[in-house]
Amino acid sequence: MATAGQAAGGERRKLKILMLLLYYHPHSTGLTNYVRMLAEALARRGHEVTVVASQHTKALPRGESMLNGVRVVRLWAPLRISRGFILPTYPWQVYSLIRQHDIVNIHIPLLETALVAFLAGLAGVKLIATHHGDLILPAGRFNRFVTRSMFAMYKLMARRSACLVGYSDDYADNSYYLKPFRDQVRVIYPPVQIPVPDQEKAKQWRARWQQDGGAIIGFSGRFVQEKRPDLLIRALEIINKRYPQARIVFAGEYDIPYEGTWQRHSALVDKYREQLIFLGLLRDPQELANFYAACDVLALPSDSDCFALVQVEAMLCGTPVVMTDIPGGRVPVQVTGMGALAQAGDAISFGEAVLAVLADRAKYSKPRAEIARVFSFDKTLREYEQMFLQHARKR
Repeated sequence: MATAGQAAGGERRKLKILMLLLYYHPHSTGLTNYVRMLAEALARRGHEVTVVASQHTKALPRGESMLNGVRVVRLWAPLRISRGFILPTYPWQVYSLIRQHDIVNIHIPLLETALVAFLAGLAGVKLIATHHGDLILPAGRFNRFVTRSMFAMYKLMARRSACLVGYSDDYADNSYYLKPFRDQVRVIYPPVQIPVPDQEKAKQWRARWQQDGGAIIGFSGRFVQEKRPDLLIRALEIINKRYPQARIVFAGEYDIPYEGTWQRHSALVDKYREQLIFLGLLRDPQELANFYAACDVLALPSDSDCFALVQVEAMLCGTPVVMTDIPGGRVPVQVTGMGALAQAGDAISFGEAVLAVLADRAKYSKPRAEIARVFSFDKTLREYEQMFLQHARKR
């Protein structure tokens, strides 16, 4: 008799996997890159993978298309609300797709969590939710309403899900989303892949950015409030005492219309303009690897972050990290020793942590192979595949 996940004849069963999220490639964030890497890897393993997302820009095709072996369904999104969209056709299109698949993997936070849970239950297909971070909004009556409403819908979904995937035990133990459902949480490190840096290109970039031998401090991510790029710029007051020619190089989108962080901190940017370089979004993985290798340290002063995949990317490229000492976000530094932690919201603490790494960089350096063993892409893929096979609809 064939075991779970095994077809007759001993071959591993090929699944029809449905993944749901709001944005998908070419939109580039940690969440979208996570889903893209996972979906494409599962497709290479022979599974039929469908990703449903919004048509977040009119330049993208609406409806079905194939992208690197993954079937992508982009839904009509006529109205934007902040970062989100109204998707009028979502209920019946998603229900139809759920019925065609063996397992549903929803990536949250997502407005439609409760709806998806209901539709999956109606179709008799099990739901697995991957949690990419609690919803934390600025203070205010309306934001409190949004936060409570989203959490209520999440709880409805969590009670109906077969499993919740968390990035780390540290985050799951401290997440107000995951903690009430801790028994359902399965921890799987996120998928991380990045090419080996081209050291010659990295040296060329470094020579272009560097001023009189000053330190190069990298920042990889969007210029948004939760990532606290302003705190890193303020930390220059401390860093400049030892490295007055230091420069911060930002890789990522910075003038984001719906966010407003760039505009709010324009005076701060102008004050330190001579020490700041903005590259914009680096879409080519090889260019991103070269960027990391060109930096002395990657600095991430986030207020909230369940992991930050860019930490592991930098470590794989030989660059140590300074990260905020927050649940989940501190895990890559803690488990590898390849960096230092700083107090949340404290520019002085952050500046001092950057100086500590720059003063003894060799202490915080680890071989690529060692980092790859801790954050193994193959292990992450196997664990997801086994989980999907365990809970897939029997045919």
